[in-house]
Amino acid sequence: MDNASVIRLSVFLGIFAFMAVLEALFPARKAVLDRKARWIGNLSMVVMGALVSRVLLPATLVGVSIWAKQEGVGLFNLISDQADSTSSSTDQMNNTLYGSALFIGIVAASVLLLDMLIYWQHRLFHTVPFLWRFHKMHHADSHVDTTTGLRFHPVEIAISLGVKALAAAALGIPAIAIVIFEVALNGFALFNHANIRIPQKWDDRVGWVLITQRLHRIHHSQVKAESNSNYGFSVSWWDRLFKSFTPRAKQSDETLSIGQHDVPAVKENASISALLLQPFKSN
Repeated sequence: MDNASVIRLSVFLGIFAFMAVLEALFPARKAVLDRKARWIGNLSMVVMGALVSRVLLPATLVGVSIWAKQEGVGLFNLISDQADSTSSSTDQMNNTLYGSALFIGIVAASVLLLDMLIYWQHRLFHTVPFLWRFHKMHHADSHVDTTTGLRFHPVEIAISLGVKALAAAALGIPAIAIVIFEVALNGFALFNHANIRIPQKWDDRVGWVLITQRLHRIHHSQVKAESNSNYGFSVSWWDRLFKSFTPRAKQSDETLSIGQHDVPAVKENASISALLLQPFKSN
């Protein structure tokens, strides 16, 4: 678990620094508010989210995975145990190869299922009014950059943690799959929120597989129909499969209106207290 934390933190800091440098050198859009006003509040949400996660689940998701494995809980653990019990002890090499192939398949399936789960979780946070109250804080950012990918209300973090913990236990997801998924999720969140722009022809090509910065900015549009699309944090195929993909916004990427109409782009709305209290204000 300690190694998993070190890996996640190292990859996170590396990608954050890299994307921040690209934003400084090749910005796609100009922010309405100055960086300091936004970054203090946005980065504070990372710290608060981490504290909430540590309080609610001290063992972390990797700990849940290890517990499920030890107790034989979860679909994939049952499959592995069944395979072990039916394998022949006389052919050790074939058993080893079969076991390795099965484990790789389980890890790959686990990562895919977790990614699809996050897609639907994200979609529900947009369509269920109670959940939207908390997710709206993420969308109320007047500008989209790497720190926006970290700007989530602690209550949303807590709910998401609970969903992933239940999935890890119910499916018996291996610890390595949890680490791979969490590292990828954090990395892609920084990547597709970055304030950069890929040339359009390459954006269209990359967009067949990944959610690009431009595609994710459409998700942050003030137009509700556009905001309720492109839910994927990493790959675009869930949106294509479940009919929520929007390849172009009505406005150009340069002029796209981002944020929320009822949360003006002023310094007061970017403070730590304003971010925390926003979901509890009457609309």
